[in-house]
Amino acid sequence: MTSVAQLDVHNEPAAQDGLEFVSVTSADAPAPQGSIAVDIEDDKQEDIYSGGVRNRSREAASQYLSNKGFGWMLEVDDQDDDEKPLLEELDIDLKDIYYKLRCVLLPLPFLGFNRAIIRDAPDFWGPLLVVLLYAMVSLFGQLRVISWIITIWVFGTYFLFLLARVLGGNVSFSQMLGVIGYSLLPLVITAALVPFIHALPMLSLAVKVLGVVWATYSASSLLIGEELQAKSSLLLYPIFLLFVYFFSLHSGA
Repeated sequence: MTSVAQLDVHNEPAAQDGLEFVSVTSADAPAPQGSIAVDIEDDKQEDIYSGGVRNRSREAASQYLSNKGFGWMLEVDDQDDDEKPLLEELDIDLKDIYYKLRCVLLPLPFLGFNRAIIRDAPDFWGPLLVVLLYAMVSLFGQLRVISWIITIWVFGTYFLFLLARVLGGNVSFSQMLGVIGYSLLPLVITAALVPFIHALPMLSLAVKVLGVVWATYSASSLLIGEELQAKSSLLLYPIFLLFVYFFSLHSGA
């Protein structure tokens, strides 16, 4: 008995050493059989069928919208996630507008400002801001003239543009619109000061005249180029009348 027990003890490690561990992958695994295999095949066929139906429906809808002229609704805009700032999207340069405002407020040549930039690099938002400021100041005069001020700015500028081109001037409508719009800034300051000196008629009149002359000089010095020097009075006088009319809309005179 003792010898048999010893033999079994010595044979156990030998049996353990003979074990082999084999890894089985999904590819080597036996395929499912019976009802499980049938269910899997049915699910695959159903997925393929439903996918085909969705693709055909999508193509039919796309074709229908394209035929009706609404194909743009299915277009995908492939753009970078990096969006531009709002001011850059609207083409608003605050530093440029501020510099142009200073050029209008200080129109004298010896001050060293490059005033030609108002004409050579016209923009829309700066002049529109000045016109809206003047319209807001005019609220103290008559409320109904606000929309009329913007209308006069556009159509009055267009009249001056046609006159300048007839006289031989080399200026575009956008340049003319920007110069006239920026040149309203002296009238904004004048209109803001007049209520405080209304009790002094002579001083009030002098400030009004100074504001109109200031605006006229700012605009005419930019719009009357070398080609119009001999005919400057033919364009200077309509510019002066336009600013006089602008200020009359504020004062109601």
